[in-house]
Amino acid sequence: MSSNLSFDSFSTAIAGSHAGPKKLTQTPVTTGTSVLAVKFNGGVAFGADTLGSYGSLARFRNCERLLKINESTMIGCMGDYADFQHLKDIIEQMAIDDLCKDDNITLSPRSLHSWLTRVLYNKRSKMDPLWTTVVVGGIEKGEGFLGFVDKLGTAYKDPIIATGYGSMIATPLMRNAWRPDLTQAEAVKMVEDSMRVMFYRDARAFHKYHLGIVTADGCQIQGPLEVQPDWSIASLISGYE
Repeated sequence: MSSNLSFDSFSTAIAGSHAGPKKLTQTPVTTGTSVLAVKFNGGVAFGADTLGSYGSLARFRNCERLLKINESTMIGCMGDYADFQHLKDIIEQMAIDDLCKDDNITLSPRSLHSWLTRVLYNKRSKMDPLWTTVVVGGIEKGEGFLGFVDKLGTAYKDPIIATGYGSMIATPLMRNAWRPDLTQAEAVKMVEDSMRVMFYRDARAFHKYHLGIVTADGCQIQGPLEVQPDWSIASLISGYE
């Protein structure tokens, strides 16, 4: 027995020693689908629906997957919702620690993106990944920032980011419409249009979603909003009778 084992942890340590092999998460349970984000002239815009899928069951319908960190930073998360909640608790405590120091320095989107790459790569290297993909966005030094990091620690920065199925369905649409001088209104419409297409095409998507906007004036999350679909196009689909 280790000499530094405290009395309080003694019973737990003894029970754990006979509990069998250590087990790691093999697959996510309750999951969220794609997160969309686009950088515009003066900020970034996010979109993520509110569905938490239990396998193929649309089980939880009010899961907010956008998180405001401070007035300049926001994240969106795809994948295991429990792992997102775990990261949320840690990041929120980091933001509280920043406020308590009262030195006018807050967590920036670049530093949070870098921190997440290290954390997710570290967990992956221990063969116990956090089954989640995170999009980090915000304003730093007057410019918009968007970064991506997945459960393996793979990371990149881009003015347009879509995770999961959205990377195949929504990315081409947003790339065709994006330009460096994109306005906030145009970026919001781009996200709304892409969320509508995702609702049409993604079996794990939902018609309610949150819209996140970060500008120099602050960070806000709107919603839940609702997609306005047009199912008249269904009459044009044939071959599935």
